[in-house]
Amino acid sequence: MITFEQIKNSETIRTYIQKADESLSALGFTEHSFAHVGMVAETSKYILQTLDYPARTIELVQIAAWLHDIGNLVNRTDHSQSGAVMAFRILGEMGMEPEEIGEIVTAIGNHDEGTGVPVSPMAAALILADKSDVRRSRVRNTDEKTFDIHDRVNYSVRKAELKINESHTLIKLKLFVDTHYGSIMDYFEIFMDRMLLCRKAAEKLGLQFKLMINEQQLI
Repeated sequence: MITFEQIKNSETIRTYIQKADESLSALGFTEHSFAHVGMVAETSKYILQTLDYPARTIELVQIAAWLHDIGNLVNRTDHSQSGAVMAFRILGEMGMEPEEIGEIVTAIGNHDEGTGVPVSPMAAALILADKSDVRRSRVRNTDEKTFDIHDRVNYSVRKAELKINESHTLIKLKLFVDTHYGSIMDYFEIFMDRMLLCRKAAEKLGLQFKLMINEQQLI
């Protein structure tokens, strides 16, 4: 049985994650390295653990989360599909069972808002975890005067919380935004498609999705 710890400690996988992030850095994108995939893995775990999914499913979604952005090594365009193909080969060579590889590859291949669909609970959890990782520390650009809209939006978010309520009927993304750096309209300009995908992902898990920005409900 391939464990999440084995995946995290694989030098091959760590190299792919690092090189993929270097490519995105050259293109001016925010951080997509170990901090991002680690946070997405932890949030994915939280979602499925809170909803009482089996322990192995929870571990598999963490593996999917750790691998979900390696396709950026190939190209940013269609990175979810190329990442799924890369994961298919990596996990196969490590000896993972085909059924488990299939679950992981499906989740990775469906996490991007351009083409993704929450076709499984793992895919849904990965979508919600990935799209909720908005934070100031993802911004690489140190010159505020040259911020693009992605820099402004991420830098403006002082705090982000994704929580499931006690009755397991609602998942809420709460953002605390400093509008000195980016407006709420800026957020919607680049995140609307992601938030709509989050709503579909929540529905796949039997939840309602709510977006709160500065204590105001927007979705």
